[in-house]
Amino acid sequence: MTLTRTVADDRPGLAVASTPEPPATASRRPALACAATLVVTGAAGAALLVAANRAAEWDTGDQFGFFWLGLLVFTLPAVVWLVRRGTGARLRIAVLTAYAGFTYLPKLLRTPDGPLYHDEFAHWRQAHEILVDGRLFEQNPIVKVVGDFPGLHSTVASISALTGVSIWHGALIVLITAHLLVVLGVFVLAEEIWPEPRTAAVAAVLYGLNSSFLFFDTQFGYESLAIPLLVWTLVALHRAMRGPAGRARYGWSAVTLMLSAATIATHHLTALGLLGVMLILCAVATARALRRSHPRAVTWTAWVLTVAAAVLVVTYLAVVAPRTAGYLDPYLAKALDQFAGMAGSSGSGKRTLFRESVAPWWERYAAFGAQGLAGIAMAAALWRLRYRREGDAVSRTGALAMFVLGSLYFPAALLILTPSGAEGARRSWAFSYLGIALVVAPVVVALLDHATRRPVRIATAGALLGVCAVALVGNTAAGMNPSYRFPGPPVFGSDTRSAIPEVSAASDWLRATQGRDLRIVADRYSGLIFGSYGGQRPVTGSQSFRTYDLYLAQPDREIPPLLIQQLSSWNFGYLIVDRRMAREVPEIQIYFETNEPVPHDGKPAFTLGQLTKFDGTPWTIKIYDSGNIAIYRFDFASLGRPVR
Repeated sequence: MTLTRTVADDRPGLAVASTPEPPATASRRPALACAATLVVTGAAGAALLVAANRAAEWDTGDQFGFFWLGLLVFTLPAVVWLVRRGTGARLRIAVLTAYAGFTYLPKLLRTPDGPLYHDEFAHWRQAHEILVDGRLFEQNPIVKVVGDFPGLHSTVASISALTGVSIWHGALIVLITAHLLVVLGVFVLAEEIWPEPRTAAVAAVLYGLNSSFLFFDTQFGYESLAIPLLVWTLVALHRAMRGPAGRARYGWSAVTLMLSAATIATHHLTALGLLGVMLILCAVATARALRRSHPRAVTWTAWVLTVAAAVLVVTYLAVVAPRTAGYLDPYLAKALDQFAGMAGSSGSGKRTLFRESVAPWWERYAAFGAQGLAGIAMAAALWRLRYRREGDAVSRTGALAMFVLGSLYFPAALLILTPSGAEGARRSWAFSYLGIALVVAPVVVALLDHATRRPVRIATAGALLGVCAVALVGNTAAGMNPSYRFPGPPVFGSDTRSAIPEVSAASDWLRATQGRDLRIVADRYSGLIFGSYGGQRPVTGSQSFRTYDLYLAQPDREIPPLLIQQLSSWNFGYLIVDRRMAREVPEIQIYFETNEPVPHDGKPAFTLGQLTKFDGTPWTIKIYDSGNIAIYRFDFASLGRPVR
């Protein structure tokens, strides 16, 4: 695949004027100056990012300033080189590659040697199981549907097996490559819509402002590989629509379907998002074809490929991953209920943004300001689309479809006001921000080109860079808590800081003395460690299997007999008790799972008696105790009654 078009374009009515090649010495000077600039600023930026993590470890409060200064020290000069008129095609690709590598650095410095975020433990375990046992589609005890989408895990396990590196380092190879493919993919997709390479480069940078770019879509998660697959699927779809009838169109159509299949085998939400974007593109193409503004053959190509992709998605979800609908439904249903309650007179279900957050005031203001800036930018993009008609029919259709996609960003942002909808809102921004980036990019370039006098041009460029910096800071602050972005002291009930060495030691002891693949009952945070590094099969409770009733029961009350029967008949062998639940309140207000019937009123929901009562029950035998962590073996035969 070619990344740029430097000769006459195959789109009707478009031609790029060829320019004579400059002398070799003169052509090297910008490249050498660019390399020197980015090496110096990259080293300074990396040093500041390391200083930010060190400040966070000592809890000095300076980590936010160090972090953003380090990120902007590199990215702002890189953007200047990308939008510079004299930057050649090869140099622009090199700068984009450097930009992709540097923007992966914050996540790499945060988790250099192993999983840290909640979902990373599930994906690490899945890849490890494939490497050890060689079996795909095994159910994952941490995230139930992870095993149904083996694209990422099989890739990581294959690299680990071929190279001999660990699962985590194999994952880093895949994730860094995927991050690079996202940046280059947005650049190429923008070139399919706008023929000007500066506009395409600006689109790639604007996409990097979305809240998922720095941390969420760089984690060891299936969306990190699926997002670049989605972007390159759209590139192939545009080229199939534009290609002449014959081998070119058939070839790009085959690539589109192949990438669509790879996307659905990697991540369910990204596959559904891809299908939604393709349907938007088809709807716009159909509307324009009815007005005779779009070739019917191109419209039919889009519909045929979209229907074929829909068949792949529906068939996969129905045959291979039928549990996906049941997995996603509770989150959507509860979010809608909370949104309805928030809109009602009671105001129930409302979520307070930045509640008890340690983020500085300027990050919080930037988070709200980023939404307003996005609205202003989309209004300017709409005006430009209305009065400036550029490109051929496919380019025009693609631009209008991306505007519709970008407009979905704003209703999705409302879901962040509900506890259950916040997660879905953040995940949707990786898709909708693609539309914003692609339609706002020509507005940015037009503003730069409109300023002809040097002082005005410098002022305009400085203002635009400032706006992008505010959007980057605000979107990241809105999408990721400080505990995800920075290290720090252990915090109970945090998905990133609750994994103390004491839990890991207990997990290692259980695996070494009792074996792996044991069915155990645990809380959310112990379950992450026991279920990943420990190789066990933890259950943290659900509405149909209320294992948290074991912990909630008072010392003088009987455990529900139905729960005992379930545990015995399903061969559960061990109980993990973290006594910190009696002393501390979880940071994310969850002990076991999101729908737990546990009070959250600012004080611990358990007493020490509730957690130590298992020392005296005849059907639990303590086999391990480290102070905070206790492990009990179930002995249901001692209950003195037959158990089915």
